[in-house]
Amino acid sequence: MRLATWNVNSIRSRLDRVAEFLDRQDIDVLAIQETKCRDDQFPFERFDELGYEVAHLGINQWNGVAIASRVGLKDVEFAFPNQPGFDKEAGESLISAPVVESRALGATCGGVRVWSLYVPNGRALDDPHYTYKLEWLAALRENGACWLAEDPEAKIALVGDWNIAPTDDDVWSVDFFENKTHTSQPERDAFQSFLDTGFADVMRPFAPGPGIYTYWDYTQLRFPRKEGMRIDFILASPTLATTATDAVVDREERKGKGASDHAPVIAEFTV
Repeated sequence: MRLATWNVNSIRSRLDRVAEFLDRQDIDVLAIQETKCRDDQFPFERFDELGYEVAHLGINQWNGVAIASRVGLKDVEFAFPNQPGFDKEAGESLISAPVVESRALGATCGGVRVWSLYVPNGRALDDPHYTYKLEWLAALRENGACWLAEDPEAKIALVGDWNIAPTDDDVWSVDFFENKTHTSQPERDAFQSFLDTGFADVMRPFAPGPGIYTYWDYTQLRFPRKEGMRIDFILASPTLATTATDAVVDREERKGKGASDHAPVIAEFTV
């Protein structure tokens, strides 16, 4: 199975690029983040023509997650249990918030339980959204631990835009990101908690850092200057991780006109 994750930064703006990517990289399952559209606006027909079933969760023009699979798509879940929401008016994270944002979508594809995840950004260390981010990650980790406790042999992939650079090797400049989100110790501790639970970052053994990034800001020529961050991940459960045979970042998709500010991450498994 060739599994990929990609924050496309608007599926309608980059539909042709996504279609070409699926063909060029022979992708079996693609987890998509930041679709930026409602369910009724998602281009299901194009994916159907390409031979992919799609599950999508989109409430408005913000966020949005999807899974496209050509190896089956079943048991779809829209959000994980006890997923926190964010009350924009109150400015706080609440389990019972009026709207749980479209940030998590799960489905079983070819025997692998895939979760497409768009972790909250956090915005700033003193912003309520930062607290929301940490609570969101804690709730996801608790679910992940429960899933593995229930079935230690389960094949689970937690994939997507995590909005965390877990080590100094994952950013172009440690000084630039000092006292900012994405690199703070609580965020890195939250990411590490998934590894401590048993999930594995499958790309690192095949693409050791530094200098391996998945995101480059559109401004200040960050991409040609190689000033990026590694914030997109495929975390695999112990059983699934043992079947990983390769993993790469497809930097070609960050090049050219109309590119997303993220590049896809691809992993291959012998499942």
